[in-house]
Amino acid sequence: MLLYHSNHNPMTICLADPLDITRAGLQHVLSTIHSSDLLLCQCNDKAELLLQLQAHPDAVVVIDYTLFDVNDADELFILSQRFPSTYWIIFSFELTTDFCRRLLALSPQFSILLKDSPLAEIRHGLLQAIDGKRYICQRTTEQLLSSMSLYHSDEEDTHLTPTETEILKDIALGMTTREIAEKRISSFHTVNTHRKNIFRKLGVNNVHEAVRYALRAGLVDAAEYYI
Repeated sequence: MLLYHSNHNPMTICLADPLDITRAGLQHVLSTIHSSDLLLCQCNDKAELLLQLQAHPDAVVVIDYTLFDVNDADELFILSQRFPSTYWIIFSFELTTDFCRRLLALSPQFSILLKDSPLAEIRHGLLQAIDGKRYICQRTTEQLLSSMSLYHSDEEDTHLTPTETEILKDIALGMTTREIAEKRISSFHTVNTHRKNIFRKLGVNNVHEAVRYALRAGLVDAAEYYI
């Protein structure tokens, strides 16, 4: 879906984010970048993204990894290899240290911006990607440096509580946060907090990674599994 364009061989920006408010915000920020002619397109799923990249292989993709239908860092790397002239901005609220470290090690085509970064930093990161340069936001940089330089004598608790295990099973069986809350007669906020804790403890970023963990750990029967 074409959102905006100007003439003179514009740079293509693919917005791979399902949230309308995020796309609207990015469009506004990009509209203030007067130094570049930009063509903006919206990609609602992986199939649409691939079509856009086939047409515009030198595009910049702004993608929310935690919400878009991409399975893991390896799949992102495969896409980057398939489209070697494409630059990728991973634009999410929260990413694990291991994911960031792995992704940045795989290819210089990947940049990382967090959605709660200052507006000036988001704008600068977008400009860097448009210029074909990698950008890592300040908070992610500090997160990576901290993980390298600090030694924690007390290991972080990665054990799931019984409640978290049950919620992980429900997630793996395709239930939404709201459906799980209704089933447990609990609030959406409470279940969402459990979900964040599960992802943090398992070191995963999205449902696909959590489901694979649940299957490997035997928490969910593969015959029951569906998404």
